[in-house]
Amino acid sequence: MNLSLYLWQRATAALMAPMVLVHLAVIFYATRHGLTAADILGRVRGSVGWGGFYALFVVAVSIHAGIGIRNILAEWSPLAERTAGFAAATIGVALFGLGLRAVAAVALP
Repeated sequence: MNLSLYLWQRATAALMAPMVLVHLAVIFYATRHGLTAADILGRVRGSVGWGGFYALFVVAVSIHAGIGIRNILAEWSPLAERTAGFAAATIGVALFGLGLRAVAAVALP
């Protein structure tokens, strides 16, 4: 793996670590207080803060996962490095698009 990809993956991991903790804390809070999916959606819908938080989360995850998938494909499959990079980039873009679609569906009014 080249240095640039290594640094991007480590940077996104550093960004995602606290975001995962916040996400898990919200899940624990919601389940302990008996919130239903409708209650949660009612609180989140139209929230710029939560929408921005999860949009940033999606960006970090898609970059991080794309690089990881590229490394796995390059090391463990018979694909050429360039082909592995293209396949991983395609998966990363798909994750990005699907993730932002989910954020928009939940957070936009």
